[in-house]
Amino acid sequence: MTEPRETFDRFVVGANNRLAAAAARAVAESPGSTYNPLFIYGAHGLGKSHLLGAVVERAASLWPELDIRRDDGAHFVAGHAASVAAGSEEPFLAGYAHAGMLLLDDVHALEGHPSAQLALSRVIDALVGAGRQVVLAADRLPTGIAAVEDALATTLSQGLMVDVASPDYETRAAILQRMAKEEGLELTADVVQDLAARDYRDIEELRAAVGAIAAGQHKPTPKLDAGEFESFLSDVQVVVQQHVESWRGRLKEAIAYWQGEGFRTGVLERALDLPRAPDVAGLTATFTAAVEHLRNLERQARQVDPSLVGHPVFRDPERMEAAEDLLERLLSGETPAKGPSPAFARELFEVGASNQLAVHAADAVVAEPAQRYNPLVLYGPSGVGKTHLANAIGNALQRRGAMPGVACVNAQQLVDELIEAIHDGSVDRWRARYRAASALIVDDIQFLGGKERTQEEFFGIFNTMIEGGRQVVLTSDRVPADITDLEARLRSRFEGGLVVPIQSPDRALRERLYARFLADAGRPADEDVVRLLGEHPVQSVREIIGLVTRLGAASDLHEAPITVEFVRTELGAGAAAPRTPRISAAVPAGDPFADPEKTIFEWPDPGARLIEEMR
Repeated sequence: MTEPRETFDRFVVGANNRLAAAAARAVAESPGSTYNPLFIYGAHGLGKSHLLGAVVERAASLWPELDIRRDDGAHFVAGHAASVAAGSEEPFLAGYAHAGMLLLDDVHALEGHPSAQLALSRVIDALVGAGRQVVLAADRLPTGIAAVEDALATTLSQGLMVDVASPDYETRAAILQRMAKEEGLELTADVVQDLAARDYRDIEELRAAVGAIAAGQHKPTPKLDAGEFESFLSDVQVVVQQHVESWRGRLKEAIAYWQGEGFRTGVLERALDLPRAPDVAGLTATFTAAVEHLRNLERQARQVDPSLVGHPVFRDPERMEAAEDLLERLLSGETPAKGPSPAFARELFEVGASNQLAVHAADAVVAEPAQRYNPLVLYGPSGVGKTHLANAIGNALQRRGAMPGVACVNAQQLVDELIEAIHDGSVDRWRARYRAASALIVDDIQFLGGKERTQEEFFGIFNTMIEGGRQVVLTSDRVPADITDLEARLRSRFEGGLVVPIQSPDRALRERLYARFLADAGRPADEDVVRLLGEHPVQSVREIIGLVTRLGAASDLHEAPITVEFVRTELGAGAAAPRTPRISAAVPAGDPFADPEKTIFEWPDPGARLIEEMR
């Protein structure tokens, strides 16, 4: 009846299909009592047929006596035409009369067949009227079917219509990982990231890509988190139809049932006092979904602490937020986020004209976390010390005890972790780790560009941190305005704090760094050597470290000390060439300090530096 691969366990849930997956699971587990009919629409190859198959598999396992019939639009049209040609459509319609559940794929195939559309409308009305579940799928809304019969459009509009869109980056990555596992392939993270970054339009294209790799040589559990759950209920309430018939009696029955199950029913009891009939079906469906969500939270909590079974917070739908907070604390305590590297200490960070504004901001954050600059965004070219300074902030916060649980992560690692969480169905646990942190440091946020699901998740984490009075520090190789494919809402929040540059080391800073690194390498140099090296232009601290390593290797090779002449020989004659004094006001594009009042000047006298910051 269904493909062995078409199950809910094998359906990768993402932002593009979350509501459709949740609704499909609901009708499979409670056929005829929630969304009837359920109409799923979206472009070809996005998983609609998989969802129909998953409904069949799940319903058959729960209700083995249920007569389930799965069909498609083309077969329905052909069967109806044959029956009409034989003299009557009634025998054809009678074939559907005893179905306990009907699933019809590719409804758009009825386009141009008005009599078949009317027949389908009759079938659906009869089944829904008898309390039997109907699930349909098409590549467009009913209103998009050319010359659709009013009767069919009206019938379909009485249920829930949900769409399935193209998968985002993270969902594509999770799908690729599962497909590769099923094919017995081991794809590296780089390969998965490269494939996921390509603009594949549907699941079939992803499968073809994995098949091509196989020729050449996870089971995520759909679940609703807090924000997703609220969004789901909001979407459902918009389309649930009112069925008012002895509404107070129906509400009292629901109250009695759920009280018998041990749940508080205050919201249902208050509805009894309303002057007119509410949407009873929608209200009870929402309450049922809330109870199921609480049960899911309780199951997860039980795995961590069995004593929490029966806790009152899991018995009251109106205390949903408290239940989620309790679970989040449990999960975050079990798997805390990684902290800053202890190798990056503030006292080891050399300060110069090129970075002193950033250092001043960092020290202010440590002194008054989340009070002055939140978020603090450090940007500049690779190798100038952004990672060092960001980690140093985290270490200082932990050392002072102001914010002991500091989470520190690279943005690319954040993306990889989320993909893995989607893959193994642990997104809620992944999210809880970061939301529970007392401060959050994210390095290289430019890697969030184009990662739709990660940006969605990070938006929620970021807001939780800021609204909770917890410090956020971000680093990037460019200003937020220049990060490609970064959501406007994230960009505006990043720019709402202090965005401060770290530039390539100036000469005075270069001299101090050369002196320090040479001494650390056991090769202390005199002032003339350090001065000569300081004249050598470099773009980053990494280049300075690389040059010190190079000089040390050459010194060992020639068994010669590092002198002025030795350095000149190694660097070439250009190292001794005098530099033309200049005034420089060059700054990266989009620099918020790119104005005459906030510019670093380099004067002809190498010993003089002027930083003018007019506020």
